[in-house]
Amino acid sequence: MSELNIVCLDLEGVLVPEIWIAFSEATGIPELRRTTRDEPDYDKLMRWRLGILREHGLGLADIQAAIATIDPLPGAREFLDALRARTQAVILSDTFTQFAQPLMKKLGWPTLMCNALQVGPDGMIEDYHIRIAQSKLSTVKVAVWPLKMRNCSPVMVPFVHSKVTPSFSMENSLFSTAS
Repeated sequence: MSELNIVCLDLEGVLVPEIWIAFSEATGIPELRRTTRDEPDYDKLMRWRLGILREHGLGLADIQAAIATIDPLPGAREFLDALRARTQAVILSDTFTQFAQPLMKKLGWPTLMCNALQVGPDGMIEDYHIRIAQSKLSTVKVAVWPLKMRNCSPVMVPFVHSKVTPSFSMENSLFSTAS
């Protein structure tokens, strides 16, 4: 097989803290701490979140203000820079373009595939739009097929769904150039 061509990573909990948890802490609304670990049905979770936002009169600007205070996890930017020096990297996330932009700037503008929000003229989030059903799995499948045709081996960095802070290092990893 040829050398590595693409690496896919998750965003929240891997490169940056969980956005909804940070927003929960900023607003003092503990119900917003729920993530897909707590409710795996993403549509049910998002409909529930949107209801809480409406109940409290919170809109996109309120969430973006909390996101502006979020920094990447220690070493995440350096890890991405080192990774992109060796191969292509794509972030696959359930977040939204309207949430991700300031975080992408802090991470050096990596390629991101995520969802989008529908925001009303009053700044309230009215709905959300999924980029593609089962976005992470579907995107990896689409990315893998052309690589298989070229006899290359894609790598998917496992999605981290734990409360352990990831540690980033290019040394002694599958990307290490040491023999």
